[in-house]
Amino acid sequence: MLDLYGEAQDPQRPVVCFDESPTQLIGEVRQPIPAAPGRLERYGYKRNGTANLFFFLEAHRSWRKVEVTERRAAHEFAQSIRELADVYYPDAERIRVVLDNLSTQALAALYQALPPSGARRILRRLEFHYTPKHASWLI
Repeated sequence: MLDLYGEAQDPQRPVVCFDESPTQLIGEVRQPIPAAPGRLERYGYKRNGTANLFFFLEAHRSWRKVEVTERRAAHEFAQSIRELADVYYPDAERIRVVLDNLSTQALAALYQALPPSGARRILRRLEFHYTPKHASWLI
């Protein structure tokens, strides 16, 4: 993994890190109550549901993209990967994607969400590098 990051930038073979994060959508319901001696500022809020954030970051240049989806399912993962290949790196020979081993982040997700010919076309240009479950690989 570290060797991959240590390589020189190659526009034909970019290294793109991918991750996701569920998040709560929160709205304020009143003006904050100011801090006072011995008390922190207080807020009133209401929960407006949840969303998922998909993050893309190219390791060798300052490019990043965040996509907001309603869910973190295989279909949304596949659509994000399709967009990565077709929109952001249409001319790259091979896109090396670094990601964790989450069950929705599998090659099969592309076949579930796209026609077989479309999934195969995209997968021919991808190379997945899965991070270990623990940081013991850094030692």
